[in-house]
Amino acid sequence: MSKPASDEGSSAEGMDNERIGNAFDEVADLLEFTGSNPFRVRAYRNASRTIRGLSQSLRDAVDRGDDLTQMEGIGDDLAGKIIALARTGKLEMLEELRSKVPDGVMALLRIPGVGPKKAALLFKELGIKSLDELRTACEQGRVRELKGFGAKTEEGILKGIDVAAQANQRMFWSEADEIAQSLRRHMRGCPRIEQLEFAGSYRRGQETVGDLDMLVVSSEIATVMNQFACYPGIAAVIGRGDTKMSVRLDSGLQIDLRVVPRESYGAALQYFTGSKEHNVVVRGMAKQAGMKINEYGVFRVDGEQETYVAGASEAEVYATLGLPLFPPEMREARQEFEWARQGELPRLIELSDLRGDLHMHTTATDGAASIEQMIAAARKRGLEYIAITDHSQRVSMARGLDAQRVLAQWAEIDRIRRELDDDFVLLKGIECDILEKGGMDLPDEVLAQADWVLASVHYGQRQSRAEITERILGALDNPYVTAIAHPTGRLLNQREPYEVDLEAVFRRAKERGKILELNANPHRLDLNDLHCAAARKLGIPIVISTDAHSVNGLDVMRYGILQARRAGLTRDDVINTRPWPQLRKMLRNA
Repeated sequence: MSKPASDEGSSAEGMDNERIGNAFDEVADLLEFTGSNPFRVRAYRNASRTIRGLSQSLRDAVDRGDDLTQMEGIGDDLAGKIIALARTGKLEMLEELRSKVPDGVMALLRIPGVGPKKAALLFKELGIKSLDELRTACEQGRVRELKGFGAKTEEGILKGIDVAAQANQRMFWSEADEIAQSLRRHMRGCPRIEQLEFAGSYRRGQETVGDLDMLVVSSEIATVMNQFACYPGIAAVIGRGDTKMSVRLDSGLQIDLRVVPRESYGAALQYFTGSKEHNVVVRGMAKQAGMKINEYGVFRVDGEQETYVAGASEAEVYATLGLPLFPPEMREARQEFEWARQGELPRLIELSDLRGDLHMHTTATDGAASIEQMIAAARKRGLEYIAITDHSQRVSMARGLDAQRVLAQWAEIDRIRRELDDDFVLLKGIECDILEKGGMDLPDEVLAQADWVLASVHYGQRQSRAEITERILGALDNPYVTAIAHPTGRLLNQREPYEVDLEAVFRRAKERGKILELNANPHRLDLNDLHCAAARKLGIPIVISTDAHSVNGLDVMRYGILQARRAGLTRDDVINTRPWPQLRKMLRNA
């Protein structure tokens, strides 16, 4: 996934690369659902992949008048649609396709294993137009009677409906961030705004976001609300009062605007950032100290008399209780108050702490860039080392590497290394599958020649807890495996984690001196924050990786950093904060 492109000076209505790619994916889904020509469907899917792999902003390219047909797979028709999306954020064809499909039907696509063809069959044969209707049909045993489904498929669909329902209600943090940054730019058009910040689960860096809370300080409330009301993409104004205004976007996301006085800004920001559990502790401490804390400020309570004490900034709100200013990601009522009591609030890891990226793919398998292009992109981002970790042969759909091809790639890396400056290190790596029957996808004599070996589970994810656990434990026992990639296999809003005994995995990783990955792709964020925190307590090192499949894919690292901060990780807990000489020594001693 590409980093949301900066579009200062561009039209607020237009889309960046990521959203244009999303629009083309939706067109492809709708075309496939309506039975369109498969070649036409494929053209939009290929175009989406091309767009997501671009290093340049399409909005900037359109503003310059660049010839978009010079891009692979982009003809005049697709170029015209890109221009429309980049300039206006609208595509007439997409609106027409949406009008042909009943509301709710496309939610079926969020169910693991249900693609456009199966969704179309469910709609045409059973008249299913919503997740609730599909649940009923599964419970009645009607889905299994359809050609190509069966009892096992029906059971899987029933389990996946809850995942799809949640996906309809919450969006990825990365998507919410695009909207938040777009809204920031839009609100800059109102000079009467003194301060603006977003609160809620978005500010705490949660993996998914249900709505956005925007807090503003201004003495001209009506002017602020009028500016908010003309934000592109508003589907409906839910309510507008004296100080609060709520809208729903075309995407379904609700945004709540609150205009607060300057003296209450910090208290309101602390209150609406949450979490609920964190705030319960804060309010309890205030009560014990003879005070009251709410969204309006901190008040000293003397009988029925309340005297304003603080509230203009979060720091002074916390200071009234002798507390430090907790980073928003830490506010979950887990360990933060104990850390504060001990005076040991950790300095959470920051993006600037990272020195390298140890998980990425190239055109040798399913990536969109060459080794040289990934090197250039990494250096541009200030990295000091990277590992090229293309897939092993078991991942045939990604043209995974067999022993002969991986050795040839490593020979090419050796050649490139001789041409590199001493200030950058290129590692020979592989993402090697853990086979369904156990064991690694490549022989040990091959893995022994790698600098960095990631072991991962891509197939057999429906095996029993015991089977999957034993496979991963076996990989941890392999002397040439360095780390376990995306250890639970989940895909947010799409696929639940596979059944695995993580306690056993953690124990074995600790015993064998192995590393666990926090995969920064916003669709994965695997390990989650609680698992990362558990690994930290056990002293198991974490590697934060992008799993990049394009040069822009390197920019997802910041999502992994958010997850790590929620887990309370410091730079010392993450191995790729170390310069390469230190990391190399650490790996040799493992």
